[in-house]
Amino acid sequence: MKYRTLGHDLKVSALGVGCMPMGGGDAGVYGNGTKAESIATLHRAMDLGVTFFDTAEVYGPHVNEELLAEAIKGKREGLVIATKFGFRFEGTDIQGVDSTPQNVRRACEGSLKRLGIDTIDLYYQHRVDPNVPIEEVMGALVELKREGKIRHIGLSEPGAATIRRAAAVHPVTAIQSEYSLWEREVENDILPVCRELNIGFVPFSPLGRGFLTGQITKRSDLPEGDFRLNDPRYSEENFDANLKIVDVVKTIAAKHDASGGEIALAWLLAQGDDIVPIPGFKRRVTLEDSMAAVKVTLDAGDLAALEAAAPIGGTAGPRYGEKMMAMARL
Repeated sequence: MKYRTLGHDLKVSALGVGCMPMGGGDAGVYGNGTKAESIATLHRAMDLGVTFFDTAEVYGPHVNEELLAEAIKGKREGLVIATKFGFRFEGTDIQGVDSTPQNVRRACEGSLKRLGIDTIDLYYQHRVDPNVPIEEVMGALVELKREGKIRHIGLSEPGAATIRRAAAVHPVTAIQSEYSLWEREVENDILPVCRELNIGFVPFSPLGRGFLTGQITKRSDLPEGDFRLNDPRYSEENFDANLKIVDVVKTIAAKHDASGGEIALAWLLAQGDDIVPIPGFKRRVTLEDSMAAVKVTLDAGDLAALEAAAPIGGTAGPRYGEKMMAMARL
């Protein structure tokens, strides 16, 4: 494994683990997984030198953090645990965003207890709350940091102006947002602001929700209940157009004796040392394939071919449906 630094001083593995798809939380999002295989996958990740693990209060809700807690018990030293807050619940039902200081504290205390740790290494606002000024949110996070309950502050899916306002209150260590060969809009304004302010960037869905691996060749490959059946880019009208990107990925993969997933991740890693993707998986075989990407070096010709196949804005269809898009880049 190779290692990178987010922000000023948060050292992490060059690839992290997005825990969301794992059994124990949202198990049906990418098909069904099992708790036993998920924990085995997390342990295998640690064996491979992965130190960066990403979860959230809302995954499950709660049970994904509990799953990660079980996996890291007795193995906490040297790991960087990231989780997220920002929603209001009634039982297990999400009632909307809520980044009021009292809810930030409630969420933090709950996550600490579920994760079985004393300090959250990287604590993200999961989605911007338009009803609470980001300065107020940052103030609550700074207070938690002073108390030793969190080490670093992050934001997920903020707009460029929000990033600037947040960083004016306190340094932000990482911004998390979707970024991959088929979703490059962050290059327009989000990534430049991060680099100006020395903020690390953590791409989620770096494999285009599995599309870029080339293993899904038609919509019927997806199991019943898989959320991607409602993904605009997986729709009947966009699916075939987006396969053109995969064709180029497969060609380059063959050249390097690598998988499509390795090439997609290697492309992201090549975009800068400040980028740390967090692919999600629920099986050891997929984990091992993704982690092999750190050994792949793409040459100028490879990068040019991928750029031509997947320019900014070149993917057919929006990345989310209307409701989810309304919560992004605020």
